[in-house]
Parts: sequence; structure tokens; C-alpha cells
Amino acid sequence: MIQSETLELLEWHRLCQHLATFAATKLGATAVRHLKIPDSQTQSEQLLEQTKEVYQLETRLTTGLSFEGIQDIGASLERAERSGVLSGDELLAIATTLAGARSLRRVIDNQEDLPILTELVADLRTYPELEQEIHRCIDERAQVTDRASQKLGEIRTDLRRLRTQITQKLQNILQAKSGAVQEQLITQRSDRFVIPVKAPQKDAIPGIVHDTSTSGATLYVEPNSVVPLGNQLRQIIRREQAEEEAVRRILTEQIAAVKPDLERLLAIATTLDLATARSRYSYWLGANPPRFIQREDSETITLRNLRHPLLVWQQQHEQGQPVVPVDLLINPLIRVVTITGPNTGGKTVTLKTLGLAALMAKVGLFVPAREPVEIPWFDKVLADIGDEQSLQQSLSTFSGHIRRISRILEALGTGDLGLGTGDLGLGTGDLELGTGEKEILNAQSLIPNPQSLVLLDEVGAGTDPVEGSALAIALLQYLANHAQLTIATTHFGELKALKYEDERFENASVEFDESTLSPTYRLLWGIPGRSNALTIALRLGLKPEVVQQAKTQVGEATDEVNQVIAGLEAQRRRQETKAAEAQVLLQQTERLYKEVSAKAANLEERESSLRASQEIAVQQAIAQAKGEIAQVIRRLQKGTPTAQEAQQATNALNQIGQLYQPATPAKPKIGFMPKIGDRIRVPKLGQIADVIAAPNEDGELSVRFGLMKMTVKLQDVESLDGQKPEPVVKAKPAPAPVTPPPQPVPEIRTSKNTIDLRGKRVADAEYILDKAISEATGPVWIIHGYGTGKLRQGVHTFLQQHPRVNNYEPAEQADGGTGVTIAHIK
Repeated sequence: MIQSETLELLEWHRLCQHLATFAATKLGATAVRHLKIPDSQTQSEQLLEQTKEVYQLETRLTTGLSFEGIQDIGASLERAERSGVLSGDELLAIATTLAGARSLRRVIDNQEDLPILTELVADLRTYPELEQEIHRCIDERAQVTDRASQKLGEIRTDLRRLRTQITQKLQNILQAKSGAVQEQLITQRSDRFVIPVKAPQKDAIPGIVHDTSTSGATLYVEPNSVVPLGNQLRQIIRREQAEEEAVRRILTEQIAAVKPDLERLLAIATTLDLATARSRYSYWLGANPPRFIQREDSETITLRNLRHPLLVWQQQHEQGQPVVPVDLLINPLIRVVTITGPNTGGKTVTLKTLGLAALMAKVGLFVPAREPVEIPWFDKVLADIGDEQSLQQSLSTFSGHIRRISRILEALGTGDLGLGTGDLGLGTGDLELGTGEKEILNAQSLIPNPQSLVLLDEVGAGTDPVEGSALAIALLQYLANHAQLTIATTHFGELKALKYEDERFENASVEFDESTLSPTYRLLWGIPGRSNALTIALRLGLKPEVVQQAKTQVGEATDEVNQVIAGLEAQRRRQETKAAEAQVLLQQTERLYKEVSAKAANLEERESSLRASQEIAVQQAIAQAKGEIAQVIRRLQKGTPTAQEAQQATNALNQIGQLYQPATPAKPKIGFMPKIGDRIRVPKLGQIADVIAAPNEDGELSVRFGLMKMTVKLQDVESLDGQKPEPVVKAKPAPAPVTPPPQPVPEIRTSKNTIDLRGKRVADAEYILDKAISEATGPVWIIHGYGTGKLRQGVHTFLQQHPRVNNYEPAEQADGGTGVTIAHIK
């Protein structure tokens, strides 16, 4: 019972309805709405593998997995087994279902690496011969065809011949008695062929009157000469119907003979449709496949950026608020997490989100969280969320919570805390929980392998704070021994200290922005929440002396604790900001490192290539020079050398030396200053560029080569003949007087600069707006709500035309979003 209550509290039925919209068949949608939650981890893992394989398959297919033709034929199979005769439509539905299932199996068999789906369709029998026989006997209009049997073909031949005779005879009567008929028309009444006759001239065409027009002016008469043919036609029609039924009976008997295989086919098609719906819903959610962990093996629950699936649906389909994700990282030692913080901060949503995530993983759905998704397999998910007051059962809020918690403990198989029968050890009309009872709680024997997830909302609420806090502590200590994980929300400050007494406890809190008086819905770990009631009351206009008096009633110790918690929250925010900045810098550094490494590799490759080509050119030059020197020597060796020939040989060797010896680089000349239009060389880039902007006082100039423009330093360029430019001497500017920057005036929303126009007509709203804008000295917050949008449109039109309005914009999301407009006054 409590598990059914938990599904209702978590709104599991709504998630199933959303999932059903992704089913392709009526059978699949029905199965999703009554989704069965597996009882073992093995079943859940098998469902997850099905979802993964369908997800993988649909990424390969261009149009996705098709279930075209598959229909709900379960009722037809039952009637066929009970010797009923199926209609033509039912027979056609069976044939198309067989074809659709065969197509599914063919698609899966043609793919690789799908062991689960391949095994699922391995036993699928689609009976193509039965499908062909149905299509031979039944046409696309679900009528029995002439070729279904020889006897039926002969009967229909006789029918066509007889209808032709009747039509020809009636046509002759229409022509012969044209003055007596209302119009030249042959029609049918009660399967009898008739002609429209004018009522005053009914005796002109004697026969049987089968119908009368609404006005009574026309009688539909079957002439006496046609009556025998009509009787004969009706007899043949009865023979046709009997033969059609005989054909359909034979087909029905063939279907009844293979009913178990067809039911198996339906089950496999439904299983595939369920897996496809889970895959498509998971893809739509942007979810990731979970991995079931064993916390006994020191594995941590990891759910980063976990989003509530129903809120995601509401945002996408119902224009809801953006979904704020939560991070749940729970180490293996933790058994109880207490979440504290102000109301409407998101504590209950966090409970429901975790509960739905556990259930989604169990039924084979992906979880809407960032990878990796690691969560235990919980055998039971049990929740006490919301108020269970009942006037009929005389239940208060506290009583309702206790009844439900008792059912949770019974579902855990642990009785009732061992403190009595069904009453948690409570006396009559009181709540006495002393040291003895707490010792009994702590002395309870531990269950060897507790696997349940327990979610408790406002544990211990609804009664005296002291006694409620004592009961909450005892209950959480008990659940730490008997449940895999317990998440509880509370306002009791005493529960925050459990972390420092027992390492199995952890604190978390929901963040609250005091500047906007609204929750951020972020979950902070390791820091207990604090009460913001007094701060909120002061900012909302409650008199300061009342708030101050309340602070004195709270006590200095509580105030100091709140200040410490506030300091921890501020420190956490600073650390998160610095961590985010560090992450951005790290990403930029990694990107720059990759760019520099790539450029260095390219330069090294170019340098190696140039060095290799230079070495080849030098070797070729040396070989060529050696050849020419050898020729000079051979010329000198021919005959007796003379002084003139020796001089010629020397000149030739000098020319060879000048030709192949590398030239000494000329020293750069200084004194060049580039101007607009000059062509210069940029040695670092190995490019010749055009000057498009003269050097500025910082020694930088703009150049262009090809389609690229860039700014370079003056010392990085030279003229085409190797001259270096003169350095630019930068004049020291006179010190300018230092003017402090203007301090922005903070824009704070108060009750005086806020106008609520909800429910007003546009004309009335314009009068109120004009008065408020004329008296305003700063921005004005205008609350017009969402509604049909007419009021918002009227407000915006009025603001556009008002001379005092500089501009307007929608408010921040936390301040009302598009339901509030901020008008900035000139």
C-alpha cells in the first residue's frame, strides 16, 4: 500500500503519461500507462540494455524504428479461439500486424552489436503464408474478393447479370412514363431497386411503395414487373453473404490454430515499443544511462545536474519556469541526509527528483543528469511527502505523518520502531521519548543488506517542536540502521548536529538570495540551512523594532550560529566563483597550448623541410662546381700551359667561386620610415605587404597582404632593400586630472515603485500607469502577469508612447520574468 502511495506522491502516473506519448502503438501506450516496476536488479539491467540498444539502433536509422501496421489484435484472437467469425477489418488488422512485425525483425536482424534485441525477435513467427491468404481473400476495403472461392465468383456473376436486367427494365419504364416520374433516376430502398414517382400519378406506374420523400410529393416505387427479379436478387445476395462468411470462417480457423504464436508476436512487438518509447523519451530529456552501484564496494552516488523530469516537461510544453538542476554526490558512508532551509526553497522538489530518478532507473529509463550517472538499485522507494490531514478519519497533520511513517517501517520489514504496537512508543495523548526509548532504537539489530530509499518531508512536523525534534532524531537514527539511504527535510535545528555525532549523517541546505528575497533552488552540501524569516520580514516592510524584538527572543546563540552559517555560505559562493573562473582559464590555457603546439609542430616541419631542400641544393651546387673545375684542369693539362691560359683558368675559378659561394648578408641600413602605399617586408611571416596605415605613437602600423589585414610592430618590418625603420620616440602626455568614476545608483524594488495591474482593464491600467510614471524618480516595476497577454501588450504600447519613459524591459526571472515589466524613467 505504501509503495502505491509513494508512486502517487511522486506523481509517477504523470511521468508514465508523458512516456506514453512516445509509444508508437496503442498496445505500447496502454502498457506504459500501467508500467510495472521490476522486482529485481537483473530485470532492470535487462530493460536498460534494451533501451540502450534501441537508442543505438535509432541513431543509425534515418527514419527510426517503424511500427507501421501493428495493431491491437488481442480481442480478435480471443474471439477466434472461441469459434467466432472475424470480420474483414479484423482479418486485415491481423495481416498488417504480421507484416509490421516481420519488418521489425528484418531491421533488427540486419544490424550488428544488438544481442538483446536479436535474441528478443529470434522466436518471432510472422506466418507470411497466412498473411498472403488473408490478402487473397480480403481486399483493401475489408470485403471478401471474388477470387476467395469459385462458388463466390459464380454467385457474384449471377448478381451482376441480374442487376443489369433490373436496371435495364427500370430504364425502359422511366423513358416510357417520363411524365409520371419525378426525375430520371434509379435508386435503392431496403435493398430493392425503385424509381421516384410523382405522388398524384402513382397509378401510372403500379408497384410497391417502399419509401416517401419528406414533403410527400415523391413516392419511391418498385414496379410490379421488377418485383420477381428483386426477390430473386435478394435470394442471391443471401447466398453471397453465406459464402463470404464461410470464407472468413476458414481464415478465422487458421488464425485460431496459431493463436499462441500470434500472442507471442504481440508481446514481442509491445516490448520493442516500450523500449523504443523509453529510448525516445530519454533522448528528449537529454538523459544518460545509469549504472547501478554497490555502496558496500565504496562507490559514491553521483547525480550531477539532476533535473526533475516533470518540470522539464512543464517548461517545454506548458511554458513553465526554467528547471534548476541539483547535484547529489553522496559518499558510501552516508545513510541519512538532512536538508534544511527556508520554505519554497526546493527541498521537496529535491526529494521528488531523487525518487523519480531511482524509479526511472529501475524501469529502464535513462536519468536526466550529466554523465556519469551512478545510483544504487533500490528494492523499494518509500516516501512521506505532503500533508495527510483527514477530517473524516480525525487525523491531524502530525497523525497523518505518523500513520504513513508506520506504513513505511512496515514495508521495510522492521515493525514499528520496536516501541509499541503501531504508535511509535507514544503514550495516550502524549509524546514521551526518553533516553530508554532512544537506547532501544539504537540497539535494534541491523539488516544485513538494506536496499530501500526513504524520503521524508518535514519529518517530525505538526506537533510540539521539542518533542517533534526528539522523535525526528530517533526516527532518522533508526533509519540509518535499516535503510540504504534516507533523505529528510526539516526545520529543526537539532537535526543539523547529527552530522557531528554520527559519520553516517550529512547536512545539505537550499540556497536563498536575500537581495531578491527569493530562493535560487540550488542545493548546498555540508552547510546546514538557516532561518531567513526575520530578514525576509524586515525587507518586506515589517517595522524594524518588531524584528529587533524577535531577534532578542531568538537569542544571541542562535544569531551567532546564523552568522556563522551565513559566513560559510558566502565563503562557498566565493570558492565556487573562483573555481568557475579557474575552469575558464584552464580551458583557455588548454586551447592556447594546443594552438601553440600545433604552430610549433608546423614550424619544425617547415624548418626540417627547408633544411633538407637546402642540403640537397648545396650538394648539387658542390657537384656542379667540381665538374666545372675538373673541366678547367683538363684544359690546362692539354699541351704546355702558358701564362695566358693560366690566367684564364684563374679567372674561370674565380667566377665559379662567386657563382657557388654563399653571399655575405648585407648589414641592414637604418633610416627607413614606411608610409601609406609603401611595400615592405615582414621577415617573421616571410611576406611582402602594403602599408595601409602609418605608424602610430606606439610604433604600430597596419599592413595588408592578400586578403588579410593585421597590425605589426615597427621593429618587425623592413624595406625591400633591407633597411630597418627608425624607432618612434613617444612623447610623454601631460598628466590628466583624475576623475573618480560615477557610482551607479542601485535599482531596488520596493512597494512604492511597484504597481500591480493584474485584473485591470487596459484603459484603467493606462490611467494608473500615467499617474505612477509622472510621480516616479527612478525605475517602476509593473506587474501585469501572463494571462492572455492583452494587458501586457497594452502596457508595452503605452510605455512606447509615454514621453517620460526612456526604455522598458522584462524583469529578471527570479523577480517575475515576463510577467513583470521594468520601465526606466528619463
